[in-house]
Amino acid sequence: MDLTRRDALAALAATGAAVGGTALLRDDGDSEATEAAVPDDALASLVAVAQVVYPDEATGIEPFVETYVAGRLDDPAHRSGVLDAVAELDATARDWFDAPLTDLDPETRDRLLRDLGVDVAGPNPDGNLSDRVRFYVVNELLYAFYASPTGGRLVGIENPIGHPGGTESYQRARMEDDG
Repeated sequence: MDLTRRDALAALAATGAAVGGTALLRDDGDSEATEAAVPDDALASLVAVAQVVYPDEATGIEPFVETYVAGRLDDPAHRSGVLDAVAELDATARDWFDAPLTDLDPETRDRLLRDLGVDVAGPNPDGNLSDRVRFYVVNELLYAFYASPTGGRLVGIENPIGHPGGTESYQRARMEDDG
C-alpha cells in the first residue's frame, strides 16, 4: 500500500498541527533556510528507521515521512529532541558498524534498534538514548503511520480516530443483539 503526502497531512491533522500551509522544508545549505528546516541527513535517518518499523507492505515511505516531519517539527523543543535523538542514533551506528545509519541494510538497522533496547524502552523525552529514540523517533513515526488512512487500513484499523468513514463504514458494521 502506497503511503502518500496526503496520508501524512491527515496524520498531521490528527496531531492538531496546522497543515494548511505545510511545505516541505529542507536544509540544503541555502542561506535563506528557515529555522524550521530539517537537515537532509536527519530526514534520511528518519526514513531509514521508518523502513524498519513500518510493515513490509508499506511503500512511498520517503515522501510520507518527509511531509510528516516537515509539518511536525514546528515546535522548537520537539524539533531539537528529534534532531538530537536522530544524531545520537546515527553516531551509535557509526561507532558500532563504521557506517552512517542510512548506509546500513534494513536488517542491521533493526538489529541496532533492538540492541539499543528501543523495542522495549519506555518512551521518555528526558531518558537515556533508547528512551529518547523510542519517544522522538520510533513512536513519532508509528503514530504518523497508524494515524494515516492508508497506514490504518494496512494494519486493520479501518477508521483511525479523526478520520470519518462515512455512511458505508457504519452500514457495514454489525452490532450484536444482546437479547
